Amino acid sequence: MKIATWNVNSIRTRLEQVINWVSENPVDVLCLQETKVIDQDFPLNSFENLGYHPYIYGQKAYNGVALISRKPLEDVSMGFCSVLTDLEPVLDEQKRVISGVIDGVRIVNLYVPNGSSVGSEKYEYKLRWLTVLRKYLQQLLLSNPAISMCGDFNIALEDIDINDKVKIENHIMASDAERQALKDVLDLGFADAFRKFNQEGGNYSWWDYRTAAFKRNLGWRIDHHYLTPVLYERAQSCIIDVAPRKLEKPSDHTPVVVEF
Repeated sequence: MKIATWNVNSIRTRLEQVINWVSENPVDVLCLQETKVIDQDFPLNSFENLGYHPYIYGQKAYNGVALISRKPLEDVSMGFCSVLTDLEPVLDEQKRVISGVIDGVRIVNLYVPNGSSVGSEKYEYKLRWLTVLRKYLQQLLLSNPAISMCGDFNIALEDIDINDKVKIENHIMASDAERQALKDVLDLGFADAFRKFNQEGGNYSWWDYRTAAFKRNLGWRIDHHYLTPVLYERAQSCIIDVAPRKLEKPSDHTPVVVEF
């Protein structure tokens, strides 16, 4: 099974690039983030014509996640509240969570809030959101130990995940509180698939559009696949495909693919 995660930064803007990529890289499930489109305007036919089954959870101009699967998914759910039934609905106003099961594997596709700046209201929301994510995953683990969690986490967990020329002191996506909140989530039993195969620096999945960051490789590794033990043991590879970031008018993120 191959699962890809990709923040496409608007599926309609990047549709041709995504369709070309998935045609050349026929993954079993493509997990998209930041689709930025309401459900009725999502380009379903473009994926259905390739034989894929799209599952979408979007909103106008912001956020939005989707699962594009070669097989029909089972037990598809959108948002935290579908699992945490006593949760305040306000935490699902932003469309950031979608999940489904394929061949016994539960895939959780996430678009973690950016947080804007350390100490801001959006930053506090991000930390709260990650706390709720932990509770959500705890509930999912009660019924399925095989969980593949992926997406744009907007957190570089270690300094090695950021180009050393980037000044990260008090920087959003690299603050101690964000990293600790993510580590608390991973302590449920999740491990980083990419680091199973690659312990080197210089591997990034996001480059800011500004300051010619991609050309200078001033990148961050913030798009991750985290696996529970039963899947981590079966993982055969995890790669970052930089090619789409080289295209004209690309997303600022590039796909990351895990195989197990």
